[in-house]
Amino acid sequence: MDVKTQSLAAPHPAADGARARDSWAGFFWFLIKLVLAVLVFRTVVFSPFSIPSESMLPRLMNGDFLLAAKWPYGLSRHSLPFDVSLPEGRILARSPERGDIVIFKHPVGGQEYIKRVIGLPGDKVAMIGGTVILNGVQLRRDAVDDTVIPQSANTGCGWGGVVSHNTLSDAPTAETCRYTAFRETLPGGKSFITLDFGPTPYDGFAEQTVPEGHLFVMGDNRDNSRDSRFAAMAGDGVGMVPQDLLVGRAAIIVWSTDGSADWGDPFSWFDAARWDRIGNLL
Repeated sequence: MDVKTQSLAAPHPAADGARARDSWAGFFWFLIKLVLAVLVFRTVVFSPFSIPSESMLPRLMNGDFLLAAKWPYGLSRHSLPFDVSLPEGRILARSPERGDIVIFKHPVGGQEYIKRVIGLPGDKVAMIGGTVILNGVQLRRDAVDDTVIPQSANTGCGWGGVVSHNTLSDAPTAETCRYTAFRETLPGGKSFITLDFGPTPYDGFAEQTVPEGHLFVMGDNRDNSRDSRFAAMAGDGVGMVPQDLLVGRAAIIVWSTDGSADWGDPFSWFDAARWDRIGNLL
């Protein structure tokens, strides 16, 4: 019985090359789609932001990492995660509400700042003895228990605070900083805690009218905030903030660290985390 054998043809080099090219093309196309998805997410939905100072104590602490919602106030070139020379203005523009914590570009320096909206376009804002006067009416300002802030590698005690020791039986002994605090209430009922270092030259300013298309913003740590009370200068006050410079609205704290972590030691990250702050809505 004759047995016929059939030899298998060797793969053609051209076919292998075509498959390799298709594979690389698919991989690069996947990367392009991934980059575009991330860009759209950061431009339209959420963008990360870190707190670099203590001007928004006690609501926000140095070492907090948060997500900023990008859509509430409309989109502009400042919504992009990088600087592009595009026309000014916003698409689907909407004004913030009083009390919103907003992220914006500094009118002169261009860095990202974070403050709370106090005055809207057309509002008349003044301050007497540390009390904000909005449209001729004093904002309600109620004394509350002192705010106690744990001191850490990235959060010290400002000149208006009093250093004390935490001696609770269920907590390790650590230095804390105690500040005089008030609860301020805006028209409409939104309220928040502000810190007070005592009388300062910045506790009063003459009435100003917020121009159309601008905002009057302040830090919650009133005596440690260079905000709309101060003329816009690079690295200093922000003056009246144009709404076209808005980046987004602070939404949620996603991570917080006291600054003591050794980034080469992952176990120290957990010890440095401020777990009670993670997940707090703003």
